[in-house]
Amino acid sequence: MANGSRQAAWEFFGAELKRRREDRGLTQADLGTRVFVSGGYIGQFEQAIRKPQLDIAQRIDQALQTDGIFERLCRKLIDDRRYAEYFAEVVELERVATRICEFAPTVVPGLLQTKAYAEAVTLAANPFVTDEYVEDIVGARLERARILKDATRPEYWVILHENVVRIPVGGPQAMAEQLEHVAGLTRERTVWATVIPYATGAHAAMTGDLRLMDFEDAPPVAYTETSFSGTLMDDPAVVKRAHRAYDLLRVAALSPEASLALIESAAEDHRRCTPTI
Repeated sequence: MANGSRQAAWEFFGAELKRRREDRGLTQADLGTRVFVSGGYIGQFEQAIRKPQLDIAQRIDQALQTDGIFERLCRKLIDDRRYAEYFAEVVELERVATRICEFAPTVVPGLLQTKAYAEAVTLAANPFVTDEYVEDIVGARLERARILKDATRPEYWVILHENVVRIPVGGPQAMAEQLEHVAGLTRERTVWATVIPYATGAHAAMTGDLRLMDFEDAPPVAYTETSFSGTLMDDPAVVKRAHRAYDLLRVAALSPEASLALIESAAEDHRRCTPTI
């Protein structure tokens, strides 16, 4: 589904939600109380500013007695084949997040990837796919990164393990360009990037990627991912634990200045390894 038609579909979702709510004589605050979110949150759904998580759509169906229509619409709209099923909802959430904090232990996060790097990562995980498949996946990843160019872009904090800057994904030239891209975004103050060096040893969240997202008028969420699955969590106690883990990662990381120096130095190292013609 193209971006324009997808947005139009979410606008239909919002308009239908408003109509059904008003038909039952409920205010936004009334419905919010019944589905355990704020009235402002319901208003954002109705204006298609924010997209509901699947469990909220299910609770809306229960509150409005709508026979599952909002659950079906939500499932349809988050079913983007360019993303793994467990990640599609995360993509919708990051578009409206006010702050994203990410820890990447193995590869550069998707929001920061260059085209060549994204192609290399995609092919490494899927060596027998067609060029069209790679183009779709990489295109979706680059499309996601546009949120960092918006005037309303979120604060974006990222902690990279030194693995990420040392492993030459896509070859030395592609890796050098990737690190230069991260360094450039850091110098532009579009992102706040730090690095956990090898010397740190053991650290929090060693089992996989961690992402925290905050919103204007909604509770924060946490997302963890391993090679073959991801988990989106909104339980306050779990999210609190995830924030604590991220705080520990911040402490383990180098200062922003030292991190930038390491990233740029690693880019130069990769560049020197690039064969000359």
